[in-house]
Amino acid sequence: MNDLSRRFCIAPMLDWTDRHERFFLRLITQSSLLYTEMITTGALLHGDRPRHLNFNDEEHPVAVQLGGSNPSDLASCASMVEDYGYDEINLNVGCPSNRVQSGMFGACLMAQPELVAECVAAMQNAVNIPVTVKHRIGIDENETVEELFEFVETVAKSGCKTFIVHARKAWLNGLSPKENRDIPPLRYDVVHQLKQTMPQLEIIINGGICDLETAKNQLQYVDGVMMGREVYHNPYILADVDQLFYQSKRPLITRQQIIESMFPYIEKELASGIRLHSITRHILGLYNGLPGAKKWRRFLSENATKREAGIDVLHEALKCLN
Repeated sequence: MNDLSRRFCIAPMLDWTDRHERFFLRLITQSSLLYTEMITTGALLHGDRPRHLNFNDEEHPVAVQLGGSNPSDLASCASMVEDYGYDEINLNVGCPSNRVQSGMFGACLMAQPELVAECVAAMQNAVNIPVTVKHRIGIDENETVEELFEFVETVAKSGCKTFIVHARKAWLNGLSPKENRDIPPLRYDVVHQLKQTMPQLEIIINGGICDLETAKNQLQYVDGVMMGREVYHNPYILADVDQLFYQSKRPLITRQQIIESMFPYIEKELASGIRLHSITRHILGLYNGLPGAKKWRRFLSENATKREAGIDVLHEALKCLN
C-alpha cells in the first residue's frame, strides 16, 4: 500500500473527480490524498464496475468514496475496492441531495449513528485498508455539539479512526445541494472542539477553505485539511502543497511541464476511444489569472467538444496564451 497521509486531501466531487481529473491533479501534487467521486453500492453491485473503479497507477494515494447504508452491500463493495488496489474507503455521510436521501445514505445517516457504525464495522471486517467517514457537523435542527460528539463517538466504537468533517450542518429540506455548500454558516470552532475532545481520532477539516495559508493554519487545530471546489477551478493552487504540507524538496512544477506531461496521457486515452473534452474540461482553470486564460478556456470549451477533436486542439489552445 502507498504511503497514506491526510494532511492535505482533495475532496470527492460528483462529476468532477473522475480518473482524468485525478491524473491531472497528481501531476501537480505527488503527496495529497485524492478521492473519487461518490460511487453508490448499487452502481458497483449492478452496474459497470470497471467504469467506476478503473484508475491509473499514477493516482496513488487514492481513495474511493462509497454511498450506501446496507452493511452487507457496503462490505461487498469494500472488497471490490480493495481488490482494485485503492488505498482507502470513505463512507459518505455528508451529501444532502434528495436523490441520496431517498436511497437512505448521505447526510441523513447522521440521524442513525448506530447504523453508520454497523456499516463501518462491516467494511472493516471485509478489508485491510482504512475505512473513514465524511460527515457534516449536524443536520436540520440537530446541530448541537453534544449530538455531533455522540455521532462521532458511536461510530468510533466500530473501529473508525478518521473522520472528515465538513464544518457546516446540512438542511435536508429547504436547501438544494448547492445551497447546502454555501448557506449554512461555517463552524470551524466546532471541528476544532471535536479534535480537542477526542485527540485519539484523526480529524480532517473541510468546507470553505480557499487558499493554502488558511489551510496550513488549520493544522494548528486538526490533523489535516480537505479542499474541493477551489482546487477544481484553480488547480495550480496545488503547486505549493507538497512543499508546504509534506516538506517535499521537489522543484515547483510549471504549468508548461504539467501540460507536456498530459500529452502522452491524452494521446493514449484518445486512442482508446475517450473524447477529448472528457479530459480537457478538467484543465480549463490551469492558467487562471494569467494573460490569455479566458481565450484558453473559450477555445477548449468550443473546440474540444467536437466529435473529431484531437490533440491538435490542445496545441492550438496553447497559442492563446502567447
